[in-house]
Amino acid sequence: MRIRRLPTAVVALAAATSLVACGGQREPSGTGSADGGRLTIATGNTTGVYYQLGGALASLISQKVSGYRATASETGASVQNVQGLVAGNYDIAFSLGDTAADAVKGENSFNTPQDVVALTKLYNNYTQVAVRTSAGINTIADLKGKRVSTGSPNSGTEVIARRLLEAAGLDPAKDVTAQRLGLPESVDAMKSGSIDALVWSGGLPTGGITDLTTSLGKNVKLIPIVDLLPKMQEKYGPVYSQAPIPAATYKQPADVATIVVPNVLLVRKNMKDDLAEQLTKVIYENKDALVAVNAAAKGIDLANADKTDPVQVHPGAKKAIDGLR
Repeated sequence: MRIRRLPTAVVALAAATSLVACGGQREPSGTGSADGGRLTIATGNTTGVYYQLGGALASLISQKVSGYRATASETGASVQNVQGLVAGNYDIAFSLGDTAADAVKGENSFNTPQDVVALTKLYNNYTQVAVRTSAGINTIADLKGKRVSTGSPNSGTEVIARRLLEAAGLDPAKDVTAQRLGLPESVDAMKSGSIDALVWSGGLPTGGITDLTTSLGKNVKLIPIVDLLPKMQEKYGPVYSQAPIPAATYKQPADVATIVVPNVLLVRKNMKDDLAEQLTKVIYENKDALVAVNAAAKGIDLANADKTDPVQVHPGAKKAIDGLR
């Protein structure tokens, strides 16, 4: 598995693309107390919000949590992040709420319940389905027979993309030519015309989608997908809801109604209470620094911090949340 590290010198540079390559298994460091050590954060694709906010969080931890140095790793996102967290490759992991729910239940991508808990609920991820205007695609059902990027392998985007296709009555393995691409590769493929559509689950704005809509202009559009929400909720529960992608986000002609799912920040159950408490405090006491890196962080709300069901909140994180309220 390729792992790349973000620099952690200052928050303003936390999302920079200058990286140091490293890899391999390591002993988990995040189980200890506040005595110090290394913490590694699993994020997502380089042009996604996880990557940007993960770098900013790593910088904050390195500055604010005595004795700790944190680094952020580029990954394929949610499913891979949870798997790596449990394996000890990471200490903290960003994840979509539906993937995290699958993990603690031992369902879908996970054969057994995973020993992970949440530090906090984060902002919402918006399902963003971008299509080439010339492809004649106006609904998910119209993706039949089309070339579609369904996201990185073992990502939360891939999970949602497959569920959307199934809700529209399509077989993801047969009815579309699925390309399992990360967001940067998906954007490049849309620009070159080698795919007709991409599915992305991310915060607003996502840099890769901004790049795509800016570069292609009227040759690309976002399509509404809320007609599939009842089927998604019927099968997977209230983890899915709806919200608009404001027109101004990507300079679209109108708001686009879409399906949203919350993000959570996960750790292993055996992280010591005092460390979990400090990490959670860092997020809420320095929220403005996260917002400065990406506006999606505005959605991080202390009032909703412990609303992570069915994922339990770490006791140390719960202590921090209650103390900050």
